[in-house]
Amino acid sequence: MKKSLQESPPRSPGSDSDGNDQVHDQSIVIPGKLAAMDDSFEKKEHSWIITSLTPTDLSIQVQGITFNVHKYPLVSKCGYIHRLELQPSISNMGYDLKLENFPGGSETFAVVLRFCYGLPVDFNSTNIAPLRCASEFLEMTEEFEDGNLIAKTEAFLTFVVLSSWKDTITVIKSCETLSPWAENLQIVRRCCDSIAWKASREISTSGDAVNEEGWWFDYVATLGIDHFIRIIAAIKARGTKPEIIGKCIMHYADGWFPGMDIELGGLRGIGYGKNELQFSVYGGNEEGGIGHSKEQKTIIESLISILPPQQEAVSCKFLFKMLRLAMVCSATPALISELEKRVGMMLEDANVNDLLIPNYRNAKLVNSPEQCEMHDTDVVQRIVEYFLMHEQQQQHQKSGKCNISKLLDNYLAEIARDQNLSITKFQVLAEALPENARTCDDGLYRAIDTYLKTHPLLFEHDRRRLCKIMNCEKLSLDACMHAAQNDRLPLRTVVQVLFSEQVKMRAAMVEKEPAPSGNITEQEGNQSSTDTEIKTLKAELEIVKMTMAELQSDYSDLQREYEKRSHKQKRVSGWSSSWRKIKNSFQAKVDGDETRDEQLRPKAFRRRLSLS
Repeated sequence: MKKSLQESPPRSPGSDSDGNDQVHDQSIVIPGKLAAMDDSFEKKEHSWIITSLTPTDLSIQVQGITFNVHKYPLVSKCGYIHRLELQPSISNMGYDLKLENFPGGSETFAVVLRFCYGLPVDFNSTNIAPLRCASEFLEMTEEFEDGNLIAKTEAFLTFVVLSSWKDTITVIKSCETLSPWAENLQIVRRCCDSIAWKASREISTSGDAVNEEGWWFDYVATLGIDHFIRIIAAIKARGTKPEIIGKCIMHYADGWFPGMDIELGGLRGIGYGKNELQFSVYGGNEEGGIGHSKEQKTIIESLISILPPQQEAVSCKFLFKMLRLAMVCSATPALISELEKRVGMMLEDANVNDLLIPNYRNAKLVNSPEQCEMHDTDVVQRIVEYFLMHEQQQQHQKSGKCNISKLLDNYLAEIARDQNLSITKFQVLAEALPENARTCDDGLYRAIDTYLKTHPLLFEHDRRRLCKIMNCEKLSLDACMHAAQNDRLPLRTVVQVLFSEQVKMRAAMVEKEPAPSGNITEQEGNQSSTDTEIKTLKAELEIVKMTMAELQSDYSDLQREYEKRSHKQKRVSGWSSSWRKIKNSFQAKVDGDETRDEQLRPKAFRRRLSLS
């Protein structure tokens, strides 16, 4: 075949009987090697126009561009074209051969033609992968010529590209449009293995790699998610510490989602209406970034799926960020649930801002007040439940639950300011922790008081329902003093607070008594006096309870009467006056009891009180 072509090359179908070339518009003519030095190259729009006096005998179309070339240079080096029975074109298509799905397109094919004609070809990290795939497509093996394009591209790829960080990353990026050729030729796998080997060597040579971000993070952060996943898998296979892998994943996420606010998660309450709450959702980088699309959802789900299972691999704040992103993009429920479990395991490292997850599902204006809640309390409830399950499995000490109780109480105080938060959701969250988790209920009292302040129109039974969550015996003395004067609390709760306050004041005074002397008789007398005072105090407290019960009965009667006449606006002032009379009578009764108590107390007790 080669010999016949050399002795008698066929006449070009584009020339007449005298050998004069016909003009082909919008085509590229590649001359023979002998005429290469006399050719002129001119670029017009999206094509290269090459003129030559040597007639051509083959037309090849790649991506809409027609190449008028000589058959012999291609047949002598390309097995694919060598196997074809090329005949002179007799159709009106204007080409003899059309290469469908050619790797690298027309630009790569032009470089292949230069190689076939023996012209200089510049190999670099940008074109080496397309040329390697194109040479495989055209079957440019050593069978046709020593040092053919497959061998040359393989040598450059192995000995030049894979020895450089930057070149390897560039080749991986160029492979994104070369599927499936790049995968079948193992170009991507070899590049990922090379990067993993370089990263492992960098980690082993650095002194404190766990606490520092590797400079190679910036390289891998520019890759697409598919190739990044393969690199992470290759790095894991080499036994890299999960902390380093986690840092690399966090660096990648920060690079792809730079505009997502970590603290507030991208949702801002910008205004309150009568029964509606307006939200403004903003996404990532508006210019040059990716929006809320399928691509973004794919990236988020992929990053979640490759997170190392070790608890110390990533920070709790990063998990909350990924959880918010997953909720915004409506990621797979199974992945969201997995994130919630991981956050629950690390809940002790969270802060209030982390828990303030906006209600992304209701970002648009809605009419139902319950649907307009600013924060997503359901996800926080599930996180707390996962934390309790993890605590039960690990059998941790009580300190962990105490820290979570403070965190949850602060969270309740923040969401209590939401006018659309239902009392049921507030109560469920407040009761999420077991009773022994809180050593002090001051934070819970502050949250309940904030809710009552934000929702002044609550019915009395709803107020009592909220206050039942709180254990008055766990309130500090300062909290008791504040609650005793709090008009927003129900009367029954005030009575409980007064009793708790009296007990705490008694305990505080006993603690401040001077150290006992060696006189045993005097100590026994003081103890007897203290017991008598406690009995007297309990008797007075019973009187206060009876009085409060009478006031409660009167209050209930007045409330029923008020509800019957609530449609008349003029009755409001009368109701307020009656309520003030009840409070004044109750205060006068308490003051009278305290005066009588002061008169009945022994002198020794009043002296200790004055000393304290």
